[in-house]
Amino acid sequence: MSTVWLHSLPVPGRWADPPLDPSPDEARSELRRELVRPEYHEQGLMQRFLDWLARMFQSGMDAATDAPPLPAFAAIALFAVLLVLLGWLVSRARRSAKASLPDGAVLTEERLTAAELRQRAEAALAAGRTEDALVEGFRALTTRQIERGRLDDLPGATAHEIAESLASSFPRQRPRVDESAALFDLVLYGDRPATPAQATQVLALDDELAGAR
Repeated sequence: MSTVWLHSLPVPGRWADPPLDPSPDEARSELRRELVRPEYHEQGLMQRFLDWLARMFQSGMDAATDAPPLPAFAAIALFAVLLVLLGWLVSRARRSAKASLPDGAVLTEERLTAAELRQRAEAALAAGRTEDALVEGFRALTTRQIERGRLDDLPGATAHEIAESLASSFPRQRPRVDESAALFDLVLYGDRPATPAQATQVLALDDELAGAR
């Protein structure tokens, strides 16, 4: 029995260098298997993928501490490449989403007067929140024209539709109205920043249209 037991022992030095877990090939296979899981097509896709990638990276780093230097370096390089690839995919997805972004409604279910919306816009501009100032300024402009009977109070009307409706009443200001409507969509629905000059431009247009006869 003792002889059999001795022969069953591992040969010294045979596994002196533990294999890297996961290996580069295994990591790529695991990445492919992970991406086809159905939950990655639900809300929170990127967050789930980032969490999984963080777990893979931590697992690889833990294994690399006991692995020979060369395979450990290869694993770190592989994860670096994956992170760069992920950043490129996220950037491309965001650009595609913005390019195909549909226009959204200007007014919300919270019904405020033009004066109240204008006050919000001016307060936001004074506080340096230029995006809020531009959005609330265009809402003030829209509500003011509804209050004066130049626009129909249509729930869900988009900035483009409002600009089209105002074209007949304000033909001289048409280019500026169109530009302000486009800025509204880009800032609110396109996640674009707004400059103080752009926010001030929308507020000035509100004043000009309010004083027009």
